[in-house]
Amino acid sequence: MRRRALSSARAGTDGRFKIALLVGLLVGAAAIAMTLSQAPLSIARVNTVEEATIATVRHRAQACQSAEVLPRGTSAIRLPMYAFLGPRVTLAVYSAGRVIADGERGQGWTSGAVTIPVHPLATQRSGVTLCFALWLNGYESVELEGESATGALAAQGPSGPLPGRIRVEYLRPGRSSWWSLAPMVARRMGLGHAAGGTWSVLLVAALMGGIVLACARVIVRGLGTSGADPTSSSARRTRRSLTGALRRIPSTAWLCAGVACVNAVCWSVITPPFESPDEPVHVAYVRYLAETGRLPTRTGSLSFEEAIALEGVHLQTVAKRPENQTISTQAQQETLEQDLQLGKSSPEKGGSYAGAAAAQPPLYYALQAIPYALGAGGTLLDRVELMRLLSAVMGGLTALFAFLFVREALPRVPWAWTVGGLGVALVPLLGFESGAVNPDSMLFAVTAALFYCLARAFRRGMTRGHALVLGALIAVGLLTKLNFIGIAPGALLGLALLSVREARRRGPTAYVSFALAAAIAISPVLAYALVHIASGARTLGIVSRGVATTHGSPLQELSYIWQLYLPRLPGMHDDFPGIFTARQIWFNWYVGLYGWLDTTFPAWVYEVALIPAVLFAGLCLRAVVASAGALRARAAELAVYCAMCVGLLVLIGADSYLTFPRIDAEYGQVRYLLPMLPLLAGALTLAARGGGRRWGPIVGAAVIMLFATHDVFSQLQVIARFYG
Repeated sequence: MRRRALSSARAGTDGRFKIALLVGLLVGAAAIAMTLSQAPLSIARVNTVEEATIATVRHRAQACQSAEVLPRGTSAIRLPMYAFLGPRVTLAVYSAGRVIADGERGQGWTSGAVTIPVHPLATQRSGVTLCFALWLNGYESVELEGESATGALAAQGPSGPLPGRIRVEYLRPGRSSWWSLAPMVARRMGLGHAAGGTWSVLLVAALMGGIVLACARVIVRGLGTSGADPTSSSARRTRRSLTGALRRIPSTAWLCAGVACVNAVCWSVITPPFESPDEPVHVAYVRYLAETGRLPTRTGSLSFEEAIALEGVHLQTVAKRPENQTISTQAQQETLEQDLQLGKSSPEKGGSYAGAAAAQPPLYYALQAIPYALGAGGTLLDRVELMRLLSAVMGGLTALFAFLFVREALPRVPWAWTVGGLGVALVPLLGFESGAVNPDSMLFAVTAALFYCLARAFRRGMTRGHALVLGALIAVGLLTKLNFIGIAPGALLGLALLSVREARRRGPTAYVSFALAAAIAISPVLAYALVHIASGARTLGIVSRGVATTHGSPLQELSYIWQLYLPRLPGMHDDFPGIFTARQIWFNWYVGLYGWLDTTFPAWVYEVALIPAVLFAGLCLRAVVASAGALRARAAELAVYCAMCVGLLVLIGADSYLTFPRIDAEYGQVRYLLPMLPLLAGALTLAARGGGRRWGPIVGAAVIMLFATHDVFSQLQVIARFYG
């Protein structure tokens, strides 16, 4: 009877899985179909041809310009202006002193242009006056774009005419839907890439289809995961060799790694070359290191080969300007190919310039020198794509270790591991960053491995081997990117707590392991300091310079860092007036901020995204409350994870404070938080467990389908931005 009851319960669960999967697929397919059936906005009229910075505004300002024409059907007005954390912008169009169209955009936008929706008119209106106001808080600055003009043609502000006429783009829905524009978009996607062609579009579609099918198969199988509990005696016996350890990794863990890697490959094809933050200087670092064996500098110029490639892909006119797309004609493609061949044949080996990237440690760039050398027979774009593929592999390792982390940290419900692992694998920002040449991709993988090894040591005890591996991971992290400096203290704290706990079991010999591991961990810092002292530079290079240039009092800096993440406390000066940073920076920009921080979703998407976020957070909290006793017993382990997270947050906040108040939250970018992806995996795992035995697997299936849909829509948004 009991076996029959279990069989009946399993059948019921399988049925709910299939229903959840079917509903998720239908909803996702319907949303994509509805999106592609809409017509994208097209430019109905532009008031100027020239586009250059005519003014930089730092305080509340308003201006009006006459002799404008409002085309029929205008549903949005775009004002080219650049800000990192833009202010509220209001706009009104007047005809004969009466408002005929108005709208506003709230605070927190970031881009090279701000688009303001307005109510469309049935007829065109000429001779209208357009007025706009920037509600600046006195800190952030806004650069206005347009053309120089004087007298009556110039925009009029409260203090007289501005030094030019603001560029205005009037937008209205086009006549063709995205479905009918698909062939044109596919042709454009085949331009400006290594080994371009419309086949790349089919490749992306096939790979993403494979990812969705793989996720569906896992859901239908009940989110099951193969492999024994990592602390079982049989598992310990088979892990005495590296081969045995690899064999005991669950197949679902490899699936998570494969999904993340393939997803990053798709992003590498979708994102045009150099259209991710700082990719040009990272490529310059690799090029100079690979060809000269020396480290680059922060000053100088790019190599001729890279400079001509950047010009060929129109980087200067596309990056941070969402109104502009990449090359779109065969003639431009032929010009690019000629430029690439010219750059390849150039004997010039100079170009030591790598900008801000020159301050970073060399390990990631040294590894990227391998695919760079393998692509020596091709053009620079060929080598960039090969380097992006190596970053994609690192993205796969991030998802693999995130899965293994939740397997060690939350071992009670094996099916929930899949939710955390696949959730991380499908994070769009992980795919975007791992599909580019950027040391962040390696930093994510190293930190995920560190989280896994810490969880493993806390659960099973720390041997000397564990200690040495932890020390080596900390050293590798410090050699990967300076951001790891914020994570290292928490990791060292974990190493110390594990040593103390182990000393209670094995005696003082445990401290020998700690000393060896700590020496390995801090060796890169010591070497870095000695090199700088020997060269007469600051002891810790850019870190020392950052500390030396800190302004204001420590209390002011701590207040700023607090407000960068959390609501302002009574008595604190308001450093972000009118902005709820947790929502407008960290949540909204996680939902969607790609390219050179210029590719976003429509405003309503961020509102809708709050619904599942709140639901999952509530389920996660429910699971935490239910496991309060177990969590108290693991307080030391949780303190280590919190220390790693807080250390990174403080580092980001301190770096942002260096440019404050001139720029608000310059480093307030979600990509800098992605080293904490294992904690996201843990939160998703807890959310699935929060649904209980009956509905937990259904919640897990919903999480996976939601993340997959978010990823697909993010890719479509980037495609529309660059090729639409």
